[in-house]
Amino acid sequence: MYVAVKGGEKAIAQSYIALEKLRRGDTAVPELSIAQIREQMSLAVARVMTEASLYDKDLAALAIKQASGDLIEAIFLLRAYRTTLPRLLATVPVDTSAMLIQRRISATFKDVPGGQVLGATYDYTQRLLDFSLAAESLAGADQATETVLPEAKAEAEAEACPRVLDFLNQEGLIEADDMPDGDPEPSDLTREPLQFPASRALRLQSLARGDEGFLLALAYSTQRGYARNHPFAGEIRHGIVDVQVIPEELGFAIDIGEIEITECQMVNQFAGSHTEAPRFTRGYGLSFGYGERKAMAMALVDRAMRAEELKEEITAPAQMQEFVLYHADNVEASGFVQHLKLPHYVDFQSELNLLRSLRQAIQKNQQEQAATIEDEVSTADDPENKSGQKAA
Repeated sequence: MYVAVKGGEKAIAQSYIALEKLRRGDTAVPELSIAQIREQMSLAVARVMTEASLYDKDLAALAIKQASGDLIEAIFLLRAYRTTLPRLLATVPVDTSAMLIQRRISATFKDVPGGQVLGATYDYTQRLLDFSLAAESLAGADQATETVLPEAKAEAEAEACPRVLDFLNQEGLIEADDMPDGDPEPSDLTREPLQFPASRALRLQSLARGDEGFLLALAYSTQRGYARNHPFAGEIRHGIVDVQVIPEELGFAIDIGEIEITECQMVNQFAGSHTEAPRFTRGYGLSFGYGERKAMAMALVDRAMRAEELKEEITAPAQMQEFVLYHADNVEASGFVQHLKLPHYVDFQSELNLLRSLRQAIQKNQQEQAATIEDEVSTADDPENKSGQKAA
């Protein structure tokens, strides 16, 4: 704690009261409930869960409410809460190929088994404000019908939707996404510090927790030529997957629930050598909830950071592990930027004194130079000095 802050404890307590008034707003307006935020701000909830590394829609909604809609602050709150939770079991890797599809598209093939499932998306909407939403209630809202696929149909849909990239894999046209030799246990970024060079598993963890805006900007930079990247969206799928664990006393997997996720497989330029045939490469992204933009940006940056592995020249920021991973975390970045609001009186005074002394030294030097020039001019204009020079 800064010593200079101690004297302001009463002011800080008053700031809590002011913050609560700011969060609540006009008390004549009904307060938002956790359920309303969870159900009607699902994209914000998905981002908070993803970047906080905690899948709990109610807690994410609570964090958004507490943070007055500031998503980075909400992510900070949820991460802090996450550190208090015990870790009981590790889950089995989620099988996204068995996803109950709600949306699934591919930009590489028009006709794929299972078809293009557009689902809910803003992609085809006009960006015009819908003022009907400003009404307190929409006509016919009470008669709204359930739009989610029935369970039986969803299961059939999942069975009919094999991975698009598997078709390329069968022909050897894309690099295999096999398990590493020995199936090593991945590092846990939430318990261990980030070290370089970072494994791909660790990089993906960091990207999943990374700020969506930062990753989006880096992904855009790769498309504009600041990395070797010519991407195609091989497949983007959004839906529900089962979560399983293997209890020691049972020895086999059991379902403990289900989560909603978005997965992106990006197809990128060729890799090959004089001994190996060229083939497409991969980029991978995954986020909790419905988070296509995050998953796509993540996949593009994942591919860019594989430059060293694929023996590509590293020339752009998105290809540099240390640059990307150290700066992607919005909680770290926010803390380091916002700490500038705390008292820095001593530091500033020392720099102010240094600046003044430098200016005084420069001013003194300028005065000395001016005096020297003046002496030289007066000496040159002195008649006695001229006559003395002639006599000499």
